[in-house]
Amino acid sequence: MSDRGSNGDAYWRATLRLLTVTLVIWFVVSYGAGILFADALNAITIGGYQLGFWFAQQGSIFVFVGLIFWYASRMDKIDRDHDVHED
Repeated sequence: MSDRGSNGDAYWRATLRLLTVTLVIWFVVSYGAGILFADALNAITIGGYQLGFWFAQQGSIFVFVGLIFWYASRMDKIDRDHDVHED
């Protein structure tokens, strides 16, 4: 990739931007919803369970699985945009 010059730099910036967004979402869901905002979320109930508890036990898992598919899709688009994809 070093022979591609600025295209390699643009690819790296796009990849780091996606990684940063992914980690922020992960942090907000795991630490924020599970710990920081748990008291506020517990005021809402779903199926008889407090939302803070639900998020800590099941909701975050759904978000993380969705995040994996979203990340893979976005990374594939970045690879194709910078012509480094695998066929």
